[in-house]
Amino acid sequence: MRAAYAATQSGDDPLAGLTVGDLDVPEAPAGFIRVRVVASCLNHHDLWSLKGVGLPEDRLPMVLGCDAAGIDDDGNEVIVHGVVSSPDWRGDETLDPKRSLLSERYPGTMADYVWVPERNLVPKPAALSFEEAACLPTAWLTAYRMLFTVSPAAPGSTVLVQGAGGGVASALIALASAAGFRVWATSRSEAKRHRALGLGAEQVFDAGARLPERVDVVFDSVGEATWAHSLKSLVPGGTVVTCGATSGPAPSADLNRVFFLQLRVLGSTMGTREELVRLTRFLVATGVRPVIDTVLPLDDAARGFQRMLDGDVFGKIVFRH
Repeated sequence: MRAAYAATQSGDDPLAGLTVGDLDVPEAPAGFIRVRVVASCLNHHDLWSLKGVGLPEDRLPMVLGCDAAGIDDDGNEVIVHGVVSSPDWRGDETLDPKRSLLSERYPGTMADYVWVPERNLVPKPAALSFEEAACLPTAWLTAYRMLFTVSPAAPGSTVLVQGAGGGVASALIALASAAGFRVWATSRSEAKRHRALGLGAEQVFDAGARLPERVDVVFDSVGEATWAHSLKSLVPGGTVVTCGATSGPAPSADLNRVFFLQLRVLGSTMGTREELVRLTRFLVATGVRPVIDTVLPLDDAARGFQRMLDGDVFGKIVFRH
């Protein structure tokens, strides 16, 4: 089976361990069903796996990828939900202490086929292409949960999205704008700020810039580089929703500011199968579509990984199988 997989790991040179080639077909766990992958999508999680973060060395070689859209053995067009919960878990999958993502414990989606529990499949709407659908299960689902499940802000509120250009950030801008939020965004790149306006941001600012007024909610997936600015940008009683720290963990929680201004810090991780279903319905109803930076053949996966490592990305990198 052709696959893009982590053969070795290196914190200094992660792409040295990326291999695209034939790999033995894994033995599927009981109750898992097969999906022929048509398109998969790249996430920072895949780079972390190549760096040795979250993926133990004894599980190598490991097929990378959390996201996919494809066709099951019954001919149904499906989207793969990448959060694999315990067989006996009921309720919100993201709260299962034993949950994992595809490519952590089970082989991932950057292959000709992927095997998943049947409950991890969501019907792909005909209105979405396979490439668009492949963008949804990680970045877009994470953004949907942050905005509509975790954040306390209602449409009409002013929200700030840090780091416009990343997969989660671009999804947040598009979703929040379509839902009636007043969206502001930051980026170090003038080109990315311009593109954020095209996604529906009302105003854009250089990273760390002083804002015209404080905002109700900040969405932060960057971490150390933006954390202090995120807290300073909030109204008293405001909320920062965080889903990651691509630039590193914040060196200080700035607790004096947090308790004195009664700020709230809310964590958010991935999303549930039901939220993924609602996300697809939202896209069909509104006409919003995932922002795709590049579509590459799976055989050219290394070029996509290099683009993400260089940070020269706006939206999602998709691999066509």
